Amino acid sequence: MGIVTSMLLIAVGAIMRFAVTVQGHGFNVHTTGIVLMIVGAVGAVLSIAFWASWGGFGHYGHRGTLVASQRTAMAGPAAPIQPTETEVR
Repeated sequence: MGIVTSMLLIAVGAIMRFAVTVQGHGFNVHTTGIVLMIVGAVGAVLSIAFWASWGGFGHYGHRGTLVASQRTAMAGPAAPIQPTETEVR
């Protein structure tokens, strides 16, 4: 259940609890509204907790591992050797 679904459940539950004045036999609209608000609140908390533990996209730079430094040589008699870094993703 995502955060949007949780907010929708809370909104529908609040409408059923506070705005509906219908009295029915065997089906209590107010109790159903309270249950929907509780389920929506629990879903929102769980969604936020799992989203926070995931970390998101591009969290503080790259997550690659520096494997080794390699040297490349150019063709020619006096070509300098330049070190390069290789990153594995």
